[in-house]
Amino acid sequence: MAQQDTEIRYLNAPSIDTKKKKYCRFKKSGIKYIDYKDPEFLKKFLNEQGKILPRRITGTSLKYQRRVAQAVKRARQIAVTDMMK
Repeated sequence: MAQQDTEIRYLNAPSIDTKKKKYCRFKKSGIKYIDYKDPEFLKKFLNEQGKILPRRITGTSLKYQRRVAQAVKRARQIAVTDMMK
């Protein structure tokens, strides 16, 4: 007969929730105005397809997420973000 192990084995190591706390970079840095003409800064809030990343991923507060979305939309309107690719 096969010897039975009382030890629990995992395929992958059990993960321990050690996630970093998300923070709003605008509140931390004291940024009041989001410039829609700065494509390098706006690129941090877009994914590969050019979609705006949600708050739960970036950690941005609601107030600044709205401002980021407005800035990205304005940049798209004048085709600033198209030059980034």
